[in-house]
Amino acid sequence: MKYYIIAGEASGDLHASNLMKELKKLDVEATFRCWGGDLMAREGGVLAKHYRDLAFMGFFEVLVHLGTILNNIRFCKKDLLEYHPDVLIMVDYPGFNLRIARFAHDSGIQVFYYISPQLWAWRSSRVKAIKKNVDRMFVILPFEKEFYKRYGYDVDFIGHPLLDVINRDEPLPDRSSFLERNHLPDRPLIALLPGSRKQEIKPMLETMLKVVPAFGDYHFVIAGAPSITPEFYSIILREYPVSIITGQTYELLHHSSAALVTSGTATLETALIGIPQVVCYKGNPISYILARRVVRVNYISLVNLVMDREVIKELIQDQFTVKNLETELTRILSGTRRQEIMKSYALLREKLGVRGASANAARLMIQYLNKK
Repeated sequence: MKYYIIAGEASGDLHASNLMKELKKLDVEATFRCWGGDLMAREGGVLAKHYRDLAFMGFFEVLVHLGTILNNIRFCKKDLLEYHPDVLIMVDYPGFNLRIARFAHDSGIQVFYYISPQLWAWRSSRVKAIKKNVDRMFVILPFEKEFYKRYGYDVDFIGHPLLDVINRDEPLPDRSSFLERNHLPDRPLIALLPGSRKQEIKPMLETMLKVVPAFGDYHFVIAGAPSITPEFYSIILREYPVSIITGQTYELLHHSSAALVTSGTATLETALIGIPQVVCYKGNPISYILARRVVRVNYISLVNLVMDREVIKELIQDQFTVKNLETELTRILSGTRRQEIMKSYALLREKLGVRGASANAARLMIQYLNKK
C-alpha cells in the first residue's frame, strides 16, 4: 500500500519512523512519501519536505510566517493528490494537519491520526472537525480515550511510543566510555535540553547557562538538536565551560544527575529515563498571553498532566529566572525532593501502559485498511 505521512517536528519524525518500521513488517509492499526528517528517510520514506522548514510555534511566530505556511499547505494538497495514497497518516502537528485532513477527506483519501493533538488542553472545539475528517484516531495518553468518548468519538489507545524508544534492549554505553567518547570531564553531569527550534533555544539557553557558575562541582552538557548546527550553540555559549553533544540525548540523560528541560516531549523522555528535572518555558510575551486565555490545563509538562499533580517543578515565563533555576536544581540534586520525584516516575510508567505502541498502531492500521 501507499502511505503519505506528515510529521512536523523532531519527535514526530522519531515516532513516525518507528511506525513505518512496524508497517513494513506487516505490509511488504509498503511505500512512503513523507513530511518529516532524517529518521523517516532512513526507513525508506521519500521526503516531500523536511520538518526543519515547518517548525513555527506560538501565535506571533505563526503570523510572521503565515505566507510560508500557506505556501506549504498549497504544496501539500497538490503533492497529496499527485501521490494519491491509500491512506494519509498524520502525526500530531495539528495546526497544519487538521487543514490537510479536511482536504484529504473531501478528496476521498482515508485519514488516520497517530498521536492526537492536545485538544484536551485547548481548542476542544476541533473534535467536531476530527470526527468529520479523520477515519481513525490513535491516542498515546491514557486519559485521551475518555476525553474523546465524551464527544461520542471512539479512538484507539495504543500506549506511549516513548516506552519503546527508551526501553530498547540494546545496552547503553557505560559511563567511562560515554565520557571518553565525548571528551567530557569525570564529574557529575547536568543535562541541558533547551528545545529543538532556534526561536526557543536561544532564550532558554541564555538563562540556563547563567546557573553554571553556581554548580562548580558539575559539568553541564547541552543535548544538541539534530537540525541545529554546533555553530549556533557556540555563539550563545561564549565563555561558558559547557559541552555540546548531538544524537546522544538518551545516553546523556542516562549518565546525568539532573536536567533542565524545555517544556515538550523531552520532559516525558527525561522522566521515563528516570532523571530528576526542572521544566522550563519562556516564549514570546504576546503568544504567551494569548495562549493563557485559551489553555484549559493546570500544567504544561506531560509528566504533570498524566499524573494530574505537580511531580516536577515548572518554571514558566516570569518564573523562569536564574534564581529560581538555582533553587530548584539544588533541591533535585539530593535529598527528599529527589526521592519524591523518583517514586512518582515509577507510578508514571505504570499509567502509560506497556511497550509496543508502534506495533499496536501498525497492526490496527493494517486491519482498518484491509476492511476498507
